[in-house]
Amino acid sequence: MLAKVLNINPDRIAVTELFGAIPSSAKTSEYVRMLKAIEENAHIRALVVDIDCPGGGAGASEYLYRAITKVKAKKPVVAFIRGTGASGGYMAGCAATKVIAAPMSIVGSIGVISMRPMLYELLSKIGVRMEVTKSGRLKDMFSNFREPTQEEQVKEQALLDSFYDRFVEIVSEARSMPPERVRELATGEIYTAVQAKANGLIDDLGDLDAAIDLAQSLAGLPERKVTYARPRRSLRDRLLSNTAASFAGTIAHSIEGPLLERRVEYR
Repeated sequence: MLAKVLNINPDRIAVTELFGAIPSSAKTSEYVRMLKAIEENAHIRALVVDIDCPGGGAGASEYLYRAITKVKAKKPVVAFIRGTGASGGYMAGCAATKVIAAPMSIVGSIGVISMRPMLYELLSKIGVRMEVTKSGRLKDMFSNFREPTQEEQVKEQALLDSFYDRFVEIVSEARSMPPERVRELATGEIYTAVQAKANGLIDDLGDLDAAIDLAQSLAGLPERKVTYARPRRSLRDRLLSNTAASFAGTIAHSIEGPLLERRVEYR
C-alpha cells in the first residue's frame, strides 16, 4: 500500500538510443543485455528506440533485431528514425511494433556489401611479399594479398546472396509485406521518409514526441512517464569524453573492420 501511495515504481516508457554504426564488439552485447533488462522489467510498459544508424555488421544487426523482437513480444516497441535508419539500422528498427520517421530522415538501403582493400600491389612496390601456409583450399579466400580466384568470387557472391535473402525475409515478416515486393525495394538504395511510408517501410511521419505518445497509447498508460536507458559504458568510454569516445570508436571500427579483415555488412 505504501509503494502505491508514494508511487515509487510507476509504470513508464523507456527510451533508448541507437546512434552510429552497429558495432560487432562487446558494445552490441551490452546493448542486448540492456534490452533484456527492459524486456523483464514489469514497470517498463513500452519501449521507444531512437535511431540514427547507417548499419553495421550482418551478425550484429540481426542480433539487435532479435533482441528488440523479444521486447516486442511482451510490450509495445516504437522505433523512431531521427536521421538515418539504413541497412542494419533499418533492420533493427523494423523489429518494432510501429516505425515512425522524421520527415527529413532517410530510410532503407536494404542490401549487403562486402569490402576489403587489396594490398598486394602496394606491398610489391615496397618489396614486401606475403607467404601463406594453409590447410584447406579456400582457407585464405578473403586474403588481402592476392586476387581472388573465380571459384572464390562465386562462393563469396553465394554467401552475400544468403545474407541478402535473410534480410528480405526479415523485412517481409516484420512489415507484413510479400517477399517479392520487398525485393523490388531492396536494391540497396535509400528512400526519403515520405517515400518509405508510401512503400510500407515505415508506418508514419513524426518526431520523438510523437513516437513516445504512440508508445503511451499502445501501452494504455494514463500518464506519460519516461525513463532513458543506456548500455553500461566501457572503461574506454568512461575515461574519454563523449566526443572523444565516439571519435575513437569510429576509428577503431574502421581499423578493425575494413583494413584488417573481410566484413559482411548491412550498410
